[in-house]
Amino acid sequence: MHAWHDVTPGERLPQEFTAVIEIPMGSSVKYELDKETGLMRLDRVLFSAVYYPANYGFIPQTLAEDDDPLDVLVLCQEPVQPMTLLNARTIGLMTMIDSGKPDHKILAVAVDDPEYEGFSEAADLPGHRCSLLRRFFQDYKILEGKSVEVDEFQPAETAEPIIEDALQRYSAQRRRGFRDHGTGRAYFT
Repeated sequence: MHAWHDVTPGERLPQEFTAVIEIPMGSSVKYELDKETGLMRLDRVLFSAVYYPANYGFIPQTLAEDDDPLDVLVLCQEPVQPMTLLNARTIGLMTMIDSGKPDHKILAVAVDDPEYEGFSEAADLPGHRCSLLRRFFQDYKILEGKSVEVDEFQPAETAEPIIEDALQRYSAQRRRGFRDHGTGRAYFT
């Protein structure tokens, strides 16, 4: 089973969805889904003395503008292990400008976590939590010599068309077949 292609994204999209976690909250190790095999690959250990402030993963069967699955930050009391599926609810959108291109991150809460399940908008979160999330993405690439811009969080209704577009982009690409942009080799058809 391939976590990107074979996991159903959910039935209550775009408000609620299944998330596949790649990186647990508190980690300074960046894992990433290997598109060809569906396994997790160590991308790098972060260069800065920072850690992921939320569980980080993706929504299956989506294709973002960067040709990866659509990223999601899932707030939860506990770190969630890589390749775990969890039920998440959209509460906002964070857009970064990374290397001059938009990189959307859906902000969500774990539906099955009693501490977060009552949140419906990013604006409802404690201000410090939002500051931690933004600051992490502003700082984590500095020692790699890269800079990013992080916009203010947007409400859930702003995230919903981003999710719908990523679902449609994935469906269209799946019909054509997925290829590695570097080699041109098909890795999922």
